[in-house]
Amino acid sequence: MKKQKGFSLIELLIVVAIILIIAAIAIPNLLRSRIAANESSAVGSLRSINTAEVTYSSTYPAQGFSDTLAKLGPGAGPPATSTNASLLDAVVGCGGAKCPKSGYELTLSGPGATPRVTYASAAVPINPGQSGQRTFCSTGDGVIHFDPGGGIAAGIIDTACQAFPALQ
Repeated sequence: MKKQKGFSLIELLIVVAIILIIAAIAIPNLLRSRIAANESSAVGSLRSINTAEVTYSSTYPAQGFSDTLAKLGPGAGPPATSTNASLLDAVVGCGGAKCPKSGYELTLSGPGATPRVTYASAAVPINPGQSGQRTFCSTGDGVIHFDPGGGIAAGIIDTACQAFPALQ
């Protein structure tokens, strides 16, 4: 009689069970690391916005700080003006009211009167709990604050932002 070669059903089930156990351990860690990467990207974007705001206010003192991300971003082309200063890339300095980047929506607001003496920027998770846990904000003082519950609204004002703990 010929002996058949191959795996038995029990052996195949054991291998599938081991793969499922490994996946059950690895997938939550992968999701947590993606959230951490998105949060790091949001903080980096707020730092870029802070730097761009300081440069904008010193370059265009009659305007003060910018009130939109579009003014800080690239415009139609050179030369740079107060309406397209080319201080941020097209992703962060997009033309919309909210600029999506790495699972976060970036916003910028400032008082209407010029010269603007302050601003408030925020990074709000698009899908809280999936794209990010915390919400970040920054004001004219350049300090980045966070809300561990993710409750900072996109239209935040500088006094509300400063009530949250500062990022270390």
